[in-house]
Amino acid sequence: MQTLTSLERMMKAVHRQEPDTVPTFELDIDERIIEALKPGASYEDFVEFMDLDAACYHELRTDPYEVLDEARHIVRDQWGAIKQYSGVSHAIPMVLEPALKSKADLAKYVPPDPDQPSRFKKLEETVKRFKGKRAIISVVRPFATIIGSLREQDELFKDMIRDPEFVEGLNEIVDDYYRRYVKNLIDVGADMIVETADWAFTNGPMVAPKHTAKYITPGLKKIVDYCHSRGVPCLKHTDGNIWAIFDLIVETGTDGVHPIDPVAGMDIGEAKEKYGDKVCIMGNVDCGRLLSWGSKEEVREAVRDCIRKAGKGGGYICMSGNSIHGAVNPANYAEMIRAIREYGKYPLTV
Repeated sequence: MQTLTSLERMMKAVHRQEPDTVPTFELDIDERIIEALKPGASYEDFVEFMDLDAACYHELRTDPYEVLDEARHIVRDQWGAIKQYSGVSHAIPMVLEPALKSKADLAKYVPPDPDQPSRFKKLEETVKRFKGKRAIISVVRPFATIIGSLREQDELFKDMIRDPEFVEGLNEIVDDYYRRYVKNLIDVGADMIVETADWAFTNGPMVAPKHTAKYITPGLKKIVDYCHSRGVPCLKHTDGNIWAIFDLIVETGTDGVHPIDPVAGMDIGEAKEKYGDKVCIMGNVDCGRLLSWGSKEEVREAVRDCIRKAGKGGGYICMSGNSIHGAVNPANYAEMIRAIREYGKYPLTV
């Protein structure tokens, strides 16, 4: 089989076709892992060093923050939420106070500007370096913006029953923002979009499927439809056990689902069997115990098992079950990549 570029390999996979080899990339790789495997390397350098098939451009890394209390690491994010960092520079800050406390706040609320040029400088640099070679993926997170900045999570879930108009108002804010933001990302040069808001816990969806269908999936469908109008694939990430809402996710038209969370009891073989004709399956090497404390032999066997279960006929991207976080053993991540390249060549023999 002809050797493909990383971009071609990714495009074949997300369109459920068989590429030359199973692609791999990660939504996030902790800087400690990068430093351990390639000292002094930037993220982009590391993508090249590990020969990953895609580079991810993260929304959160370009959002502006106003420092409110430097000593206590307290900031206000661009949506107006007050948050606190743990003191670790790369961590996502915890919400102390959401931007909106009641429906009355909607009338006077002014959202951030999705057209601000500074948001796209990093993406522009990535496009110059990788365009046409590796897939350039931009990450967006509308529902996570609501529960991470605009409205306290548990209160939002209650609002879905007691105050639907409030939830619809919140959705209108984020729908408008991300409609413009995604357009800009594609205009600058993103090859794919991935929506990364979690919709489930380990034991099941965050809210009932009927509320997921009414308040959560429509926002993703709008993004998917726009991406497809521009010829750009749109992927969906959500941790947790999503069996009860998997059909709803597929119905949005998304091109791929990540990570088929192994910690939440999601079997990648079952996902491939049920949905592999509709979406690209992405995942699901355990990044908890396995990549953090497992042996290299266990890592290799897990990769082999994932490819055996989900790789047949293409439409599979082998990745971790979430991200390559700071607790991952760098040697195990490197072994994971080696195993993907060894076992992932088409025609598969695993």
